[in-house]
Amino acid sequence: MPVLASPVVTPSGLPGRPPFALRARLLTPLASGGTRHEPDGLLLVDAADRLEYVGPAAARSVEADDAIDLRPWAILPGLIDLHAHLPQLPNAGLGAGLDLLTWLERYIFPLEREFDETAAERLAPIAWQAFAAAGTTTALVYGAVYEASLDATFRAAEAHGIRAIVGKVMMDRTTYDPTIDPTTILDRSLRETADLIARWHGADGDRLRYAVTPRFAVSCTAELLRESAALAASTGAYWQTHISEDRGEIAEVARLFPEAQDYVDVYDRAGGLGERTILAHAVHLSDRELGRLVESGTRVAHCPASNLFLASGVMPLGRYVEAGLSVGLGRMSQAGRTSRSSRRCGSGSTPRTRCGPPGSGRAQCWHRSTGCGWAPWAAPECWASAMSPARSRSARRPTSSPSPRRSSRPSRERSTTNRRI
Repeated sequence: MPVLASPVVTPSGLPGRPPFALRARLLTPLASGGTRHEPDGLLLVDAADRLEYVGPAAARSVEADDAIDLRPWAILPGLIDLHAHLPQLPNAGLGAGLDLLTWLERYIFPLEREFDETAAERLAPIAWQAFAAAGTTTALVYGAVYEASLDATFRAAEAHGIRAIVGKVMMDRTTYDPTIDPTTILDRSLRETADLIARWHGADGDRLRYAVTPRFAVSCTAELLRESAALAASTGAYWQTHISEDRGEIAEVARLFPEAQDYVDVYDRAGGLGERTILAHAVHLSDRELGRLVESGTRVAHCPASNLFLASGVMPLGRYVEAGLSVGLGRMSQAGRTSRSSRRCGSGSTPRTRCGPPGSGRAQCWHRSTGCGWAPWAAPECWASAMSPARSRSARRPTSSPSPRRSSRPSRERSTTNRRI
């Protein structure tokens, strides 16, 4: 029997705040693989702005009768972007074909130098709105080196309602901030990061989290890498950085860390590998490096648009996936396209950079864009658990992480008008 639509619902007729109920077709990838389609589904969001129920409308007939009926429209889970540099967004598209280190020095470091609190207050709300408008509801983001700009970025995320994991960039071997005393930069960066973790990791009902963020091995000493990894481990925060993006970078890392076997070993010696670590790019991994990342459970953010834009190389993604590496998609359109959608960046991949082994197709790109089965957090955007009747509501919430006691801050009223479910 065909599913008929109710009278057309315009965006102005959609709910602005929870709680609410939507009746529509439901389409979601599953953690075990494959896709689930509910031709007549129901999505309930409770007063705390969390998914209460996702599944067949027939199982909750009372709520379904009162729901806003969007059929035959479909509701999809939100996309997850594993790699973006918020301060760099104004430079999207500049520097095509430059090598990584030249691009950073010429375009990126001068831009980040100006990303103070005022700049963050101006750009961050626009950025979060753009993410959501493209269907991205979770983003793993790099900030700049300034603590105050990170506070502004988190405040904007809290006001918007997006799920965000953000980190202050840490650099002590080289830095673009001339005001920092080189003799105190390590201790200051660690102290500021710890303070940001205390304020924001687990804030807004665990919607906001912190990622300890040493930029990459070229700009960090071994001590900063080691201390930052220890800080992440002790607080339950994530640890994110870059790895093996281009050949010149790899050669420089080998020069700076002659004691290490390879690039992965630099981070391994620092204690940085593990299931709560996300390494961006990873274009040029050796067999040994690939095996070690798989063994340690480390996650990788694949950024195909950026890799092609900067001529960094082509990630052999099929090889990585077949080896068992956990790989998600990162937009990083500041080096490439301007789309805020990780799925669209995935669709722009060449045949050799698609989202899985040959023949996997667009379904695997979608699967990797929603985090089902691989994300380092329990992603509510992946409905695989929410659509299982055996799971309780609490099981569908994100996994709590040990975090230090946060200082009290006044609550901020948040609009959900522009958010994607």
